[in-house]
Amino acid sequence: MATVPVLDFGAVVGALTRARVDGMANRLPQWIWLLAPVLASCAAGPAPMTKETGMQAPAFVHGEVRLTEHREGDDLLSAGLGLEGLAGPPVSFAHPSHPTPAELRRRAVQSSWKGIADLGPLGGYGRVYGAVPNVPGREYQAFAWIPGAHAPHRVLVQVPDQFDRSRRCLVVTASSGSRGIYGGIALAGAWGLPRGCAVAYTDKGAGTGYFDLADDSGVVLDGTRARRGTTTLEFEPEETGGRTGIAFKHAHSGDNPEADWGRHVLQAARFGLSMLDRAFPDQAPFTEQNTRIIATGLSNGGGAVLQAAGLDDDYLLSGVVALEPNVHVPDQGRALFDYASEASIWLPCALAGTRFDAAPMARTPKGEVPPAWAQRCHLLHQHGLVSGTRVNAQASQAYEHLRASGWSDETMITAASTTAFDMWRAVTAAYASAYMRRGPHDMPCGFRYQAAGAHGVADAAVRAGWWADASGIPPGNGVDLLGGTDHSADPTLPGALCLRAVWEDTDASTQPLRDGVAATAVKLPRGSLAVWVVHGASDGLLPPSFTSEPYVAWVHAKGGHLLYWKVPYAQHFDAFLALPGFGEQHVPLLPYGYAALDRLWAHLYEGAPWPAVVPTPAPRPRGTGELTREALDLPAAWTQGPK
Repeated sequence: MATVPVLDFGAVVGALTRARVDGMANRLPQWIWLLAPVLASCAAGPAPMTKETGMQAPAFVHGEVRLTEHREGDDLLSAGLGLEGLAGPPVSFAHPSHPTPAELRRRAVQSSWKGIADLGPLGGYGRVYGAVPNVPGREYQAFAWIPGAHAPHRVLVQVPDQFDRSRRCLVVTASSGSRGIYGGIALAGAWGLPRGCAVAYTDKGAGTGYFDLADDSGVVLDGTRARRGTTTLEFEPEETGGRTGIAFKHAHSGDNPEADWGRHVLQAARFGLSMLDRAFPDQAPFTEQNTRIIATGLSNGGGAVLQAAGLDDDYLLSGVVALEPNVHVPDQGRALFDYASEASIWLPCALAGTRFDAAPMARTPKGEVPPAWAQRCHLLHQHGLVSGTRVNAQASQAYEHLRASGWSDETMITAASTTAFDMWRAVTAAYASAYMRRGPHDMPCGFRYQAAGAHGVADAAVRAGWWADASGIPPGNGVDLLGGTDHSADPTLPGALCLRAVWEDTDASTQPLRDGVAATAVKLPRGSLAVWVVHGASDGLLPPSFTSEPYVAWVHAKGGHLLYWKVPYAQHFDAFLALPGFGEQHVPLLPYGYAALDRLWAHLYEGAPWPAVVPTPAPRPRGTGELTREALDLPAAWTQGPK
């Protein structure tokens, strides 16, 4: 009688994992990958089938895990709004000062979509690329803690009812900018949920849990507000002895969250696996050996997933797609605070030059240079920074200064919008406070945040909607950024010069800023990890010459292999493409991110080889009409999803 060989399931799963890590996956027969989840379950052994199986949250989660069901007009991807509702007017609250958790969630999802994607009638979303199908399912949300942190980061996992158990997939993402927990939904959610992946989100220690010191209230896990001491809050600053103002986690937690972005992402991935155990206990355990984990994010979220790739010693991640990442490479490129503090001083004057007359948002509706920008040139002359005696000459010298420090014409053109919206001041004030671990009343250079209401008291309805409406960093949504100003026609220059001086100073009192920036430097990813960086050539907020290109060159110099798309005519804010005069000159970046994720999926699940090189797209600006597929010039086979 023949002896039946005993299959060592653990050894098989280990071999599969090593094959993936060592880049050998494409040499294995495709059928073996289909058995991986089954083999992993067998390898785990007969786990005790008690009611506690798969129900324990990771140790880094403190407090409750909130479960909500989203079906019948309230789905995961659009909160029941669909594409038309997402693009429509803001979701209303039945009682504006006391919105329900469901109302807050719906508006948070809507504002997160609007802040990232071009949903305008000419933008092509849902017609040329992307879609917003109905995806019913469950959400699990909690507060997670990095060891030693003063404040938590929010984590959330969306598990679609149609989760693909045969091809287990978890997409993990971090919010862009300092946005709330749904900040990555237009990228990670829109791509992952319709194909049956679960999606794990983190606000990476930022978010919209604003604390009102006058009202002594903050944000609860469900998005509603409560007073200090009554329940667990997303962020709770130290007592201030009756002083008023607004505090928010990114700037005032005392944690320098940017230094931990990668850890936030990896914790979110582990939380995702744990919640899949909870959602499907009969299929548990979900592990990195039997569930592919794909990390993706854009802007700060892109930087976060690249940080995670460099810290992934446990081989959690199967692949990474980073869009327009805010990434700081050791001894190469330029840190965000460096070029943002420079831009806040020099760009207003440079943009006053005639070469930028046609740049969107560089001129008033009457076609004139904004008075504050002309005044900036005059004041730079007074400070001895330019020698010209007329605005055009001063603007030309400011322009040459920026060119010499690495700014290109195309990034300066789109940076006119960043400058017009006063983003440089908003970013540098908040980030300086975070890097130096300051509180709401000792921010560098005298900056502070205050409610825009009478006597610094927030309107109750505005305050109630902060968690859903705010973009993460004030000013906006009823919160003002004060300090660092004078009473001149160019009031923001004193604060800009002060923050730049803190960066350039060598005094011990300012060293925490430079130490804080140094702590954000990314680490090298393992050579076998599939990584793709996508960046718009016209990005005027995070220029690729300061961010993605030094990162790609650094990885290649260290022997690593990653893919890079530098997309012509793409800039930082797809949402800006809906603005008149702006979208005509650009293309959206999101479809290229979706295409890169499609190609990664084909590599991981269909055995398609990871390309050595990728065809460089040659898009053309949208123009005055609707966006067309031809204008994007994307490889057609890469945008159809798995075959």
